[in-house]
Amino acid sequence: MRQILLITDGCSNVGVSPVVAAAHAQSEGITVNVVGVLDQEEAVDYGAPEIHEIARAGGGLSRMVAMRELARTVQMMTRKTVMHTIQSAVHKELQQVFGATSLEELSPDKRGEVVRVIDELGETSPLEVALLIDTSASMKPKMKAVEEAIHDLMLSLQARQGKSRISVFRFPGSRHGAECAQVLEWTDSAAGLPSLFAKITMQGTTPTGPALMHVIDFYRQDKYGRDNREETDGMRSGNVG
Repeated sequence: MRQILLITDGCSNVGVSPVVAAAHAQSEGITVNVVGVLDQEEAVDYGAPEIHEIARAGGGLSRMVAMRELARTVQMMTRKTVMHTIQSAVHKELQQVFGATSLEELSPDKRGEVVRVIDELGETSPLEVALLIDTSASMKPKMKAVEEAIHDLMLSLQARQGKSRISVFRFPGSRHGAECAQVLEWTDSAAGLPSLFAKITMQGTTPTGPALMHVIDFYRQDKYGRDNREETDGMRSGNVG
């Protein structure tokens, strides 16, 4: 299962629409969740409509939260999306195998077995989460809370039985016009997580759409590389002996 978790506090103001980009992600099997971060002085976030639209287009969840609630919200959304993905797949199977559209239509014995399978898959299925962090100027006072949320998410994922790993991207990417940059490669451990944003110069633009497209391309290239490695390994195994 593949997810993008976007953490931002404002509206996109550069490049392709993030709603269009999120829809593209969903078409490639990537769920987009979005967290809008408010600080203590912000009673209303004017980016909220866009945040909800991005998540809706990406087949994911959206929440507007205060900084103190960020870590808990990130963990909740990640796990909830895993269960939703599994439940959707199981419901499709139910319809094909039993002609049922919901668990309630099954006998108690079959229903109990399906629930057990869903719970087991929720803990054992491989999970990849690419965190996409808004590092525009207005996010500067919120970055400590973001780093703590990333660390706590990794600790939470380590408790799963299935293989889980995260990668972290920031946008905008640099002073030189890059719309997005990777700041942490795939990792499955919270041990030694660096201070990801300590030396970053916060900038004014918010290229959310282009940044989402960048992460989608990253997922695509990562899958292409793995498929090629598996094909090469298979050819080598076939030549042995």
